[in-house]
Amino acid sequence: MSRILAVMKKEILQMSRDRMTLALIFMIPLVQLLLFGYAIQTEVKHISTVVFDQSLSPESRDMLGSFSASGYFDITYSTSSYAGVTQSIDSGQAKVGIIFPPDFADNVRRGESAPLQVIVDASDNMVANQAIAIANSIGLIKSQEVLFNKMHLSGAPYDIRVRPWYNPDGITAYYMVPAILGIIVTLTMMILTAVAIVRERERGTLEQLMVTPIKSYEMMIGKIVPYIVMGYMQITVALLVGVLVFDVPIRGSLLQLYLLTLFFITASLGLGLMISNIAKNQMQAFQLSFFVMLPSILLSGFLFPRDAMPRVIYYLSAIIPLTYYLDIIRGIILKGIGYQYLMGQVTVLLVFSLIFLTISILKFKKKIA
Repeated sequence: MSRILAVMKKEILQMSRDRMTLALIFMIPLVQLLLFGYAIQTEVKHISTVVFDQSLSPESRDMLGSFSASGYFDITYSTSSYAGVTQSIDSGQAKVGIIFPPDFADNVRRGESAPLQVIVDASDNMVANQAIAIANSIGLIKSQEVLFNKMHLSGAPYDIRVRPWYNPDGITAYYMVPAILGIIVTLTMMILTAVAIVRERERGTLEQLMVTPIKSYEMMIGKIVPYIVMGYMQITVALLVGVLVFDVPIRGSLLQLYLLTLFFITASLGLGLMISNIAKNQMQAFQLSFFVMLPSILLSGFLFPRDAMPRVIYYLSAIIPLTYYLDIIRGIILKGIGYQYLMGQVTVLLVFSLIFLTISILKFKKKIA
């Protein structure tokens, strides 16, 4: 125990002298949460829209009012020709173009189908999908209003009442901020520990540890514990930012969140130590860390739903620790569920921790031998 404490003391002193490490502890959660929390929005609103209204009638103005009132379309430009619509979209001034034909109002008054054209710049897939879905919804709603008026109905024939749970207003920050917290922990825990043993080797202090009676697992524990404390400090800072800045609700138990986070932190640290034992210098350690980070961000469900991925990629994402931690943190913070619903994810993270740490200890022992 005394030898583990000695390694811990040495690692803490080394961390305290390293200004970059101290900056990573506090600045990364603040900067990344504020940057990504505001920047990443899966719901695209206020799409710049250009209008070519050849009808110039109350009916076309009413339809435009529906587009504008939705909050998704900002009527920022008006033109008097089809070429003007094309020019606005080609130049990027507008993402959507709405064109009313001259007989739009006459068709509406006669009860006939009144087509209007909605042109969408699909070079930005997320904006395009949002614009297409909302435009179709507006057309459907306006069509229903006309039919109800003609049929003299007091209400819709079918009353479908949808109740979204956990995030009824669809606020992106509620979904993204907990996930960003997992990215922050993965990034700092893995990179900092990945360079730990490599740094010792490059500075020549690893040889000093080799001649001491300390065992390899004692050295690993002594190096891991300070980073676990640092991980909890980062989580606390990130949660405070999420609650105070983005009003993210914490519906579950904070105690359970902190307890279950331990398994993710140890898995991330174990992965970092394994990289540290494989790499021959700090540059290789950084490169291997970022090689692991990119799939973690893209395949874990942080940005894209795993169910929409091809089967091969879906199963590949199952070997990423962040995949399981996102279920844990989103489940506790947004759904308010407890460990009884998350035991599968916790078990997998525990297995990852044991595998990574065992490989690190064996690899380190081999280097000593």
